[in-house]
Amino acid sequence: MDLSYPQPGYHFSVIFELFPQFPNDIRFQSVTGLQVSTQFQGWPEGGENRFQHQLPTTLQFSELVLKRGKFLGSGILHWARGTLERFEFKPTNLMISLLTDEHVPLYNWYVVNAIPKRLDIAGIDAMTGQIVVETLALNYQYFKYYDPASIALDAAASLTASVSVGF
Repeated sequence: MDLSYPQPGYHFSVIFELFPQFPNDIRFQSVTGLQVSTQFQGWPEGGENRFQHQLPTTLQFSELVLKRGKFLGSGILHWARGTLERFEFKPTNLMISLLTDEHVPLYNWYVVNAIPKRLDIAGIDAMTGQIVVETLALNYQYFKYYDPASIALDAAASLTASVSVGF
């Protein structure tokens, strides 16, 4: 694997911190919504009416959307149905990993406190013969990004901070 080029996004896994899980529960067709943006609030400058300062207030995370073919037996679907049918909220964490050709995680996104927001079953049509696709949309609090370089940089920064405190 040549890491000097951007990696293709077709080989990945999604692992929920749920029990029970079935082998098909890590397989998805697509994952979208790993997006964060900073929200700002205008603050007027005293005596200056031409502009407002834009001060950061919070981070906004979009909904996470997972798509896959419909499988018989799914721990994830059972968890989602608890929320969407019985109004039982049980937040869970999940790890989305972009994998190498050898199935080793290269980039990881750890999604915290996800809860089901929407379940969509599409593709039931006698005329097309297409696979039935289920789409699960999740709300979540935030995600953390992990890759080998960022872990090394975080470790170096904490080591530098601990060394500088000691002097």
